[in-house]
Amino acid sequence: MVATAIVPQGAATSTSTPDIYRAGRFEPNDFAIAAEDNGGDGLILPLAALRAALEGNSIGNRRLGLLFSPADRLDDALPLLDRIAVVAVDFPKFADGRGFSHAARLVRAGFKCEIRAVGDVLIDEISLMRRVGFTAFEVRNETTRRYLAEGRDPSPSLHYQPGAVPEPPAGTRPWLRRRTT
Repeated sequence: MVATAIVPQGAATSTSTPDIYRAGRFEPNDFAIAAEDNGGDGLILPLAALRAALEGNSIGNRRLGLLFSPADRLDDALPLLDRIAVVAVDFPKFADGRGFSHAARLVRAGFKCEIRAVGDVLIDEISLMRRVGFTAFEVRNETTRRYLAEGRDPSPSLHYQPGAVPEPPAGTRPWLRRRTT
């Protein structure tokens, strides 16, 4: 079984596995995508490899995650969701927005664990990613990493339409939502 991960290309990217941005700060990466596996505690596998690992119990005591590619179907992953700790939704390029729909559908399906954006994650998308359910970001783009490290998150504090995650209303207008993070 060969598991591969899509790594963004370009001069502004890093080849090492970056820390994870969650809850407003960078933290050590507790899961490795199969192609970058260093034998740590957590392993993220593509759908077919995850299914095989769970059926064969070949991973041992490692925590498992799903690498959900843009072409994967949520219906195929639903039976596995209660057995994994993280879903890493892949963004192979900036213009591919299918990952937004995948995250929103995961939230609607009741997935309560971490939903992580991996691949070509840029600063402009992070606020929208949060609103559809992403809770962590594997940021390889150096400009985005610098902006987040400096606290320069451009997320708006008010939204006019509800997102996939619950947001408290602001003021007297129920359609105006306030950012929670």
